[in-house]
Amino acid sequence: MGLSVLTREFNDSSSVNTFAYATIFLLLFINGWVQGMGWPACGRTIVHWYSGNERGQVVSVWNIAHNVGGGLIGPLFILGMAWFNDWHSAFYVPAAFAALIAGFVFLTLRDTPQSCGLPPIEEHRNDYPIDYEEKHEQELSAKEIFVTYVLNNKLLWFIAIANAFVYLIRYGVLDWAPTYLSEVKDFSFEHSSWAYLLYEWAGIPGTLLCGYISDKWFKSRRSPAAILYMVLVLVAVLVYWFNPAGNPSIDMAALMAIGFLIYGPVMLIGLYALELVPKKAAGTAAGLTGLFGYLGGAVIANIALGFTVDYFGWNGGFILLTGGCICAIVLIGFTVKHEIAHLKSKEASAAS
Repeated sequence: MGLSVLTREFNDSSSVNTFAYATIFLLLFINGWVQGMGWPACGRTIVHWYSGNERGQVVSVWNIAHNVGGGLIGPLFILGMAWFNDWHSAFYVPAAFAALIAGFVFLTLRDTPQSCGLPPIEEHRNDYPIDYEEKHEQELSAKEIFVTYVLNNKLLWFIAIANAFVYLIRYGVLDWAPTYLSEVKDFSFEHSSWAYLLYEWAGIPGTLLCGYISDKWFKSRRSPAAILYMVLVLVAVLVYWFNPAGNPSIDMAALMAIGFLIYGPVMLIGLYALELVPKKAAGTAAGLTGLFGYLGGAVIANIALGFTVDYFGWNGGFILLTGGCICAIVLIGFTVKHEIAHLKSKEASAAS
């Protein structure tokens, strides 16, 4: 919400303090970069402790941290104001809580089952990927990870670029919702705030359902569930765009639908990246998709959408969003054939 207002002021002001704005955008860039470091470490841990046929549901639970964290910002700000009577507490109180949780994780989390004297999770659950080899339990060199499993993995690049478009939708709709609803749909500030909150919290059941669908309906394939969700996101974005002002219930429903749906592909793309490489390369693969998501999608979403709306109006902005949906669907679609072949091989191996 804050960055959308900042971008609009940046575009409209006739006397812009260039250095100040450049500093703010640099800090936002660094913030996105640092945030992206969390998922690779978590993803690498997940693939060591959970096997393939349960990861969709496990990662969906992990992924609702986006929504829970976003929803807690308001209460933490209120708590900080009550304790310190200082608006700066909106920054340092959440940061302090995050630091406490990070300390707890550092002290309690274990890297791999083998580090605790346990067998690999695939052996424990008798759930081996079709391409599983004993050497996948051995650490890889940096060269092997980057060259063999990441840089030359075209499927990984497809979903990494798709992730940028998914994040374009996620942050483009989320951060610009208050401005759009106020300017175009005649929402009051109070109603816009409620819409913003419902968008975030609707993502929790949507993400959990997406993980279940991926594991149970599509037999642990990630691309069909991601495509299904993105097609529905496209429909919801079009409803949100073309619904005329004066129908707030439809706008709220469309915004909630986007929130319900968009976090599923966010989760599945991250999980898919983990499963396209051996476990020891999972952190780097997750980092690549996170880089495209947070920097390519989140940062560009606000900047590009702001300039597009200024020069081409809100219709131009929604053309950008719908184009992003279509691009994400196409890119994820390039991986469907690989997953079908992988599933058939696994079923054939199980039958023999």
